[in-house]
Amino acid sequence: MNSIEHHITKDGSSTLFSKVFDQYYHNPNGAVSESRHVFFESTGLTEAIKSTTQPISIFEMGFGTGLNFLLLLDYYSKLELSLPIQFYSVEAFPADPETIEHINYQEVLGDDSYKEFLRNVFTSLKSGWNSYSLKNYPNITLNLFYGTFQDLEAPETSIDFFFHDPFSPEVNGELWTVETFEKLKNMASSDAVLSTYCAASKARAALAKAGWYIAKTRGALGKREMTIASLNDQKLSSYKRLKEARLIERFDRSDFG
Repeated sequence: MNSIEHHITKDGSSTLFSKVFDQYYHNPNGAVSESRHVFFESTGLTEAIKSTTQPISIFEMGFGTGLNFLLLLDYYSKLELSLPIQFYSVEAFPADPETIEHINYQEVLGDDSYKEFLRNVFTSLKSGWNSYSLKNYPNITLNLFYGTFQDLEAPETSIDFFFHDPFSPEVNGELWTVETFEKLKNMASSDAVLSTYCAASKARAALAKAGWYIAKTRGALGKREMTIASLNDQKLSSYKRLKEARLIERFDRSDFG
């Protein structure tokens, strides 16, 4: 029996439901809408890619359906950009190619090449790092690690933006630990920004314990809050800052179980 099911969210875009984790890959109220808000609009990434010609590196925790990478291509095309972008992602449990065939992002985003691209990715994955590009986007490269984050060989490039998008801490707790956020910190540039849909205090405390500055901002599609973090506190000046020392104190006291 297939452990992953295809669903259409309320904004008309696809998502998947994992029976193993008992969770949707995206907000059922809108997969595309959520990802745009959490990873592109709330982080300043869209402004960054419009205002620089310097290379940008992005790391995504959980490739999932490939939506965030396709959204990057969509912004890139519509903004008529030319800067080099390296997109790194990791996926331990890729969906089967038959399920991916149902994904409708090429229709929602208006680029038929996306369907063939996803088909190529999900039928050709090999353990370790895999590299992909589209001929229409020669300056963007997808570097996809097939395996666990614990086994991931960190890229040599310093990461500017992190999309922390695994399943929730309740079911995928190993990707919300201090050790995980320390490993991400070691991959980061000095001005790196990390965003996640998650607003759980335990996750925020783990980030703080790992050395990240923490802030909160409005969540997507009915979610009250989401989390933004950075290694440079000045990058968080436009958000509502949280007290890292207090979070660390509660973490050390085991307030979160």
